[in-house]
Amino acid sequence: VGNAYLNAPTREKMWIVAGWEFGSNRGKVMLVVRALYGAKSAGASWHMMLAERMQDLKLQPSRADPEVWIRPMVKPDGFEYYDIMVLIYVDDILVCSHAPKGTMDALAKLCELKAASVREPMQYLAANIEKYQLPDGRVVWSLSSRNYVKNAVKLV
Repeated sequence: VGNAYLNAPTREKMWIVAGWEFGSNRGKVMLVVRALYGAKSAGASWHMMLAERMQDLKLQPSRADPEVWIRPMVKPDGFEYYDIMVLIYVDDILVCSHAPKGTMDALAKLCELKAASVREPMQYLAANIEKYQLPDGRVVWSLSSRNYVKNAVKLV
């Protein structure tokens, strides 16, 4: 997400005195209406707004991690599964689904997504994400710490 906090309304009462960059409004007292990086409640404001949108998409937080959002479904034969899983770490979002486009489109209406990042994932946080073919021919997704460990070893 680009400029994540600026997408959320602020939870604090903040004001500024407009500087030269505000042109003819210079010197006026202005109310801040969006969460700003560095403000005490900016992270909480972003989290609350995003949580509301996840609920609008009929997703619920998982029991294990409140930043992993899931939507349980049941197939006609009674098989229970999650048709979507959304992993969120501040402004990094990974959508896991057989049809992620709908969720990504809904998120794009909510906030600006970095254009180059809306694609099949290659990395999430520090983990490599790749497709892997099993011996039986099925293709699955895998996570590895290959680059993370390589960079850690290089630093040490």
